[in-house]
Amino acid sequence: MPPAPPRTDSGQVPGPRRRTAWADGVDELRAAATTEPGRLRMIGALLALLVLAFGGVGAWQVADRAAAADDVVERSQPLSARAADIYRSLADADTTAAGGFLAGGEESGATQRRYADDLATAAELLVKASADSRGSDRADAQIAKLNRGLPRYAGLVETARTNNRQGLPLGGAYLRYANDQMRRELLPAARALYDAENDRLAADYDAARAWPWFAVAAGVPAIGALGWAQRRNFRRTNRVFNRGLLAATAASLAALMWLVAGHTVARAGLSDAQERGARSLRVLNEARIDSLQARGDENLTLVARGAVLTGDQKDFYEAGFRRGMQDLVGAGRRGDTSGGSRLGTALTLADDEAGRRPVQDALRHVRQWQERHAEARAADDRGDYDRALAKVIGGDRPTRESFDRVDAALRRALAHEQQEFRSAADGGRAALGGLAAGAAVLAVLGAVGAVLGIGRRLSEYR
Repeated sequence: MPPAPPRTDSGQVPGPRRRTAWADGVDELRAAATTEPGRLRMIGALLALLVLAFGGVGAWQVADRAAAADDVVERSQPLSARAADIYRSLADADTTAAGGFLAGGEESGATQRRYADDLATAAELLVKASADSRGSDRADAQIAKLNRGLPRYAGLVETARTNNRQGLPLGGAYLRYANDQMRRELLPAARALYDAENDRLAADYDAARAWPWFAVAAGVPAIGALGWAQRRNFRRTNRVFNRGLLAATAASLAALMWLVAGHTVARAGLSDAQERGARSLRVLNEARIDSLQARGDENLTLVARGAVLTGDQKDFYEAGFRRGMQDLVGAGRRGDTSGGSRLGTALTLADDEAGRRPVQDALRHVRQWQERHAEARAADDRGDYDRALAKVIGGDRPTRESFDRVDAALRRALAHEQQEFRSAADGGRAALGGLAAGAAVLAVLGAVGAVLGIGRRLSEYR
């Protein structure tokens, strides 16, 4: 008699063991791998997968870099420029308030309008900056600080003006207090906002220029596998070309070459925009701010009349003017541009005559400004306050005229460099245009070609 079948603890005879779908699939693949048609099907599927993976990764990385390049042109750089405009508006308002105070009851309507326009511009730009900060904690903190401090500053200036019109000496104290608030609170906050936006711009530059290494790493194995498949086909059939595989290889090579060439051109354009355009803009913005602060210090030297001193008992505002001039044009009285001065650096960065000419004009007018300022200081030191006042805000070759010419030259230089930046950045991001879609289309064509090429071989077994 045959032995009795084994029973479970419950006394039941177990049924046959059921196989999983995974095990069945593995067996089918193992069986298919023992035949040439099966191997060809596996090769075709693998080739299609590699080519599609290359196209997908390439499209993803290119789209990511194109979005970063768009951010550089459309968001980050405009935000940086807007932050610089906030700083300049505040500095110009402070300078204009001091100049109007010197004029006393003769303050012109143009001066009053310029001051009001500066404050209105700063307030408007702060609203826009708040809307576009996109959750940046650094930017939001500085915007909030500026929004709190701006009304207090305006109130102090109005009090100073009221006292000045009434001939009360207390007006000078209020104006100095307003200037102190501008220096200690508003301008540092505006500078921090400007630095935050520049950091964001640098991050977008880095993202836009980063090499698409994952795409390259996916493309090389895909092209290598296609080459191997064609060599295998040649060794087994002695046929030199397989049209499908050849088309797949050509499509993949075209995608890879387009990816590398397009990104190389984009990097070059964006690097040029950063090195020549964005860097020049930053230096010129700082030069203009230096000139504004120097002009404010020059005015306040006559307002304070020695009432505010440095630690070594020098006139505080005259010392500030000299520091501003040194930052602007270097240590030399005649506008020497050595030693990393703002205008010297701007002149070095300008890469064409149209960019150099306004910077050279600014340098010439700064030299003139320094000479006229020296004459005003000499008159003030002799006790001739009226003569000194005339040399600063009057009609006898005043320093005001020199400052206005410096400011106008810097505005022209900024407009030129802004145009240079936009041209280079647009050229860089244009190189990425259509590349993501092109990589995806070429990948699909390559996958279809690989499948058709393998299908051609399979048809010989039917």
